[in-house]
Amino acid sequence: MGTSHSTAIERHLRRLRACNRCPRMHKPVVVGRAVASRLLLVGQAPGDKEPQLGRPFAWTAGKTLFKWFHGSLGWTEDETRDRIYFAAVCRCFPGKKPIGGDRVPAPEEIANCAHWLRAEIELLQPRLILAVGKLAMAQFLPPVPLNDLVGRSFRITHHGHTADCIPLPHPSGASPWHRMEPGKTLLQKALALVAAHPAVKMSVKS
Repeated sequence: MGTSHSTAIERHLRRLRACNRCPRMHKPVVVGRAVASRLLLVGQAPGDKEPQLGRPFAWTAGKTLFKWFHGSLGWTEDETRDRIYFAAVCRCFPGKKPIGGDRVPAPEEIANCAHWLRAEIELLQPRLILAVGKLAMAQFLPPVPLNDLVGRSFRITHHGHTADCIPLPHPSGASPWHRMEPGKTLLQKALALVAAHPAVKMSVKS
C-alpha cells in the first residue's frame, strides 16, 4: 500500500475522531495508528484508561495482548501497532454499569459504529481479520461457544469483502478462559495460525 492509502486512512481517522453519533458514549474517540496494513484487528470497545492514554489496548488487557503477539510473532508492542490496524466494534468508552464493570454497548451504538468498520475494510482490503473478544467475533461469525471458534481460521465475506478471520479470546484479566484448558491450548493454536498467515509475513516486509 502506498502514500495515497496512508493519506486516505489519515483522512478517515480525522472524521472518526469527530464522530458524535452516540450521546451516551464517552469522548474522546479512541483510534490506533494510521497504518496501511492488510492485517485488521477488531476489538470490542475501549475501557476507561484508553481515552486518557490515547490508544486502543493501552492498559491491562493490552499488556496481555501484546505479550501474546511477542510470544508468537516476536513483535514488540510498537512493532505490532505499526503492522496491524487497530479497530473496534465501538470506538468510545461506553461508561460503567450501575452495578460495576463496563457497560456493554447498545445495539444502536454498535450499528452506528459499524459504518466506520465498513469504511476501514473498504480502505484496507484486509487479508486477515483478528476478531478479539465475543462482541468482535459476533460481527463476523455465528454465535457459538469460544471452544468452537478459537483455534480455527474462517473464510468470511463481510459487506462484499472476503478475508480470513482468526478469532482470539479477549485478553481481559476478568476472563479466566484463556488461562484454563481448553482455552490455553486453543489460544496457542490460534496464535500459531496468525503467525503462519501470509498477511503477517507481508507486513514484516512492507
